[in-house]
Amino acid sequence: MRSPIGLKIRNLRKSLDFSQSGFAKIVGISPSYLNLIEANKREVGGVLLQRIAAHLNVELDLLTGEHEQRLINDIEEVFADPMLESLKLGPEDARNLVATNPDAGAALFRIYRGFLDARADTKAMSNRLQSDPLLSQLLHQMLSQITAVRSAAEILEDVPDLEPSQQRRFHASVSRDSRALSDVAKTLIGEFDREAIEHHSISPMREVDDLINDEKNHFASLEELGSGLRDQILQFGAFGENALENALKEKFSVRVVRAGQRDETSQLTAGQYHYDQDQKLMWFRGSCTMASRQFQLSRLYAELSGLGALLELVDDKRLTSQTSRRLAYRALGSYLAGAISLPYDQFLADAKDNKYDLDFLGQKYSASFEQVAHRLVTLRAPEREGIPFGFLRSDPAGRLTKQFPLPGLQLPNSGHACPLWAIYGAFRRPNEVVSQLVTYPDGSRYLFLAKSTAKRAAAYSQAPLYTSVMLACDILHADKTVYGEGLQLSNGALDVPVGPTCHMCIRRDCAHRQEEVLAGVDSRHTVRAPLVTGMFDVGD
Repeated sequence: MRSPIGLKIRNLRKSLDFSQSGFAKIVGISPSYLNLIEANKREVGGVLLQRIAAHLNVELDLLTGEHEQRLINDIEEVFADPMLESLKLGPEDARNLVATNPDAGAALFRIYRGFLDARADTKAMSNRLQSDPLLSQLLHQMLSQITAVRSAAEILEDVPDLEPSQQRRFHASVSRDSRALSDVAKTLIGEFDREAIEHHSISPMREVDDLINDEKNHFASLEELGSGLRDQILQFGAFGENALENALKEKFSVRVVRAGQRDETSQLTAGQYHYDQDQKLMWFRGSCTMASRQFQLSRLYAELSGLGALLELVDDKRLTSQTSRRLAYRALGSYLAGAISLPYDQFLADAKDNKYDLDFLGQKYSASFEQVAHRLVTLRAPEREGIPFGFLRSDPAGRLTKQFPLPGLQLPNSGHACPLWAIYGAFRRPNEVVSQLVTYPDGSRYLFLAKSTAKRAAAYSQAPLYTSVMLACDILHADKTVYGEGLQLSNGALDVPVGPTCHMCIRRDCAHRQEEVLAGVDSRHTVRAPLVTGMFDVGD
């Protein structure tokens, strides 16, 4: 779906008191052609769009509307909710709302997101009350103690001639049962509070997603800072684990240890690494890979050295809670680690020279497939851009656990994607890059490439944890990659027909469909919108 550029042009033109014929003359086109553009019936781009933006005195990005593309997708999901089925709102309505009143559209989606959060919390609490034996036991204890207090109070009220010793005994019973009731109530409230924390609204994560997406996955200040920090580390030798360890020891008195499965820290830590701030000790499990160790040491050095810069970035009005700021701090710390370990200009040059061969880049920079893929997505510096990639990560259950945007490529906000995507096929061919040409219902074509890997198990008793990582790019860039070689790039007849996810896909005759199409999505409308972002945290 095209962004509603024409409606924006019309609104901006009118706000500047330009007549349609007068403005058409200024930009060098006919009034009839401008009328088609403003009605969103003609594509506009290139030099003409730049000329229009200049005469309207606005930035080009304001007209191209990459941010609005994502909002259109969000609003369309709102309109597709079964509760709104009777209103028969569709993609065209979503586009018109965003074009004419984007703030109202953003407010609508924020309210809808809050509704989804509340519904999820209610469902989780209902399931908890029905199935959790601890809550059931606490409620029975409260009922028993309330009954005991009431019984003793009734005796004291209804029997006026009790002996003083008996009165003291009943008063003591009421006092004792009341204290016990208070303790049980505090425990029950604590359980509800813990549940609320563990199942907190998805909004903080989405706020971080929005921040990253608004910045187009590129933070120039962190790139510059990362370059300077890398120069500091290189004073201790060639970039790698040894130089990072020496730099951390010299500048921050941090010790690094690698331990076996049965040492004390291994028994207390579930993950592959742990930093003890009090002891200034960075601990790695023996099974942690070299790529993970190098990245985590880079992140630690980034967070210790770049504390001020990271705090300044997370002090952003788009982050409305302490939780979202904490998540953003962690995400941007990982971004800075990537800027240190995979320096922008050098990494971009190597990527172009080797046609974006991720395995080659991983070997050269001692990085994992996911870390390399992650870094490729951030190569968005103006006039120094790499191929625009979208990024996804999935667990074996098919749930998307991390996402980064690619304008034009539609993806669900959460849950599972199309079962035909290479990200799922890669699980059947672990440690092998799976490439795939796909066609969306609107005719747009993409190159998907994915690889499934497993985190190294710490011991024989532990099952390996598999994840699949996928990059996606427009078919126009496929020939610049090693993965496009040998594929029918000019002929889409052999492409795999896919959609975003079953309930948002209009291919009603697809044999792989697992869900019904949502209300409001039908074959008359096709939708293209950007990926939803995720965090910069690349821990392995």
